[in-house]
Amino acid sequence: MGTVKSSDPKAANAEVAKSPEAESHPRVDEISALTDTYFNKTRAIVGKFGDTKVTYAVFMRRPVISAPRLALDWLKAVAAARGASFDIDLRFDEGRWVGAGEPMMYISGPFHDLVDLETLYLQKIGAACVAAYNAAAMCVDLPNVAFMAFDARHCTGPDMAEMMAYAASVGSARARRKVGAIGFVGNATDATAHFFDQQCGLGTMPHALIGYAGSTVRAAEMFQETHPEEPLTVLVDYFGREVSDSLEVCRRFPDLVKEGKLSVRLDTPGGRYIEGIDPSESYAVLERHAPDAIRGYRTEGELRHLIGGGVSAAAIWHLRERLDAGGFEGAKIVASSGFGPEKCKVMAAADVPIDAIGTGSFLPNDWQETYATSDIVEYGGTKRVKVGREFLLRR
Repeated sequence: MGTVKSSDPKAANAEVAKSPEAESHPRVDEISALTDTYFNKTRAIVGKFGDTKVTYAVFMRRPVISAPRLALDWLKAVAAARGASFDIDLRFDEGRWVGAGEPMMYISGPFHDLVDLETLYLQKIGAACVAAYNAAAMCVDLPNVAFMAFDARHCTGPDMAEMMAYAASVGSARARRKVGAIGFVGNATDATAHFFDQQCGLGTMPHALIGYAGSTVRAAEMFQETHPEEPLTVLVDYFGREVSDSLEVCRRFPDLVKEGKLSVRLDTPGGRYIEGIDPSESYAVLERHAPDAIRGYRTEGELRHLIGGGVSAAAIWHLRERLDAGGFEGAKIVASSGFGPEKCKVMAAADVPIDAIGTGSFLPNDWQETYATSDIVEYGGTKRVKVGREFLLRR
């Protein structure tokens, strides 16, 4: 990103206020209320004793995937509104791997215009970069699976939802470049569907519709009658009859099965096994389809993903067996429930027959890892940084 400047602050601020981006980012008149107080006080001091050009280095303490666009767009809008000029030296393009402690970017400009922005642009960088890292890892491990970002309900509001959808799209794009992965094909809400080149969000039915309909088949019929042009994905775990209800739905809509437009979605809670298997049968299923997955050393968490309750590798293989035995090879399987990087890696080891995954588990698990940091490394053209952060100096 190069220098951005506006010569008419009032006109620029009016344009920012009218732009779509301004609706989801703090407006210039909100900055002082949302930033750390000591930045506001420092801005007042600089205003009194004289401005100088400074350069900030932005970095993270763990490896991430660069996902800076939301922060850069916001900085551009603020520069325009303030009639300032910010020069941004982006060291890692969007989607690039960034090592721990490596400066992701340098931000240069008037101290008076930059000092109160640090809190807000860091909020837009850290979590997005970690989520992009997770999304990329998941898509690389399961390159033939279509992912859907079902994270919105786990976010704290529209700003976070925008950030996480953006991050999933960045991680997905990296996986496509690296291994030709299908990656994330959409997300749950209309508001952020544009990150996936979609006009609207994806999704068919929640468990609430099954309860309302009184049966899984009836819920499928209601959906099909209301949205006849859409592919049909049916939740099958509401009554604990994952296999029976999957087969009944397939028998009810054989043409959709043949056309590849019918999917059954497993979202079984981890407190029970899906219909027809238990721990012993789970081992037997994997022995038939992925024996190497259970013969090596496995942690307790990995074993749970392989042969435990809920949507395990064994559960998915078991459902695939029953669908194929019933003559419904064209029915697809969608899985959800805790599909983060660790679970996706285990599913890849078991070569599970999943067609699509709905997940919000690419969201950062350890929030401390999302803390981005920004330090000034130059004042008035002179290199200067606090002791211990010399590695941030621009070379």
